[in-house]
Amino acid sequence: MQPGFDFNYAHLFEEELLQEILSIGEYKKVKAGNELIDIGSDIEFMPLIITGAVKILREDENGDELVLYFIEQGDTCAMTITCCIGQKKSKIRAVTEVETELLMIPIQKISDWMIKYQSWQMFILQSYHERMQELLEAIDTIAFLNQDERLLKYLKDKAMINRNEVIQVTHKEIANDMHTSRVVVSRLLKALEIKGEIKLHRNQIQILKL
Repeated sequence: MQPGFDFNYAHLFEEELLQEILSIGEYKKVKAGNELIDIGSDIEFMPLIITGAVKILREDENGDELVLYFIEQGDTCAMTITCCIGQKKSKIRAVTEVETELLMIPIQKISDWMIKYQSWQMFILQSYHERMQELLEAIDTIAFLNQDERLLKYLKDKAMINRNEVIQVTHKEIANDMHTSRVVVSRLLKALEIKGEIKLHRNQIQILKL
């Protein structure tokens, strides 16, 4: 299957660049929960998201993970760009949040197109800026918000990415993403339900106030 560019990228890039992307990019359709990039792996491709969403995680020395941000349609990952340009190994793990379609662009094309196409240069710089803003927001969330506020923000972000006020997620999955324990997550979720922010179901959470 070869996707068409009748979405966010079409108005960003000139026709010549679009044709290059279509001819060179490797199309993939990946189910939810699949790993696209692992920490320490060699970066050979940069992902362009067509549909779906991908969560970007960091890992500490004990192997515990923390979600940094999500990327979705029309996005690419700033951390991947940084590793590509520096020809370094990946510092992040990228996992599909929902079923996702994407184009994998060979890393050598990133710098070539930066010189050849101004629209590509602007796209890369804008993508980098947006991901850095999200990264700063993640740092602020950890530093300044209470645990219940952090959890509620995480749930709302997840709901927006999934485009559904009801999200399919377990307490254990939340604990892994937020770098905390399942017991703490369960306690906080119950508190948020009492406050009327969410409604708990079996492996589902409904966000009442998006």
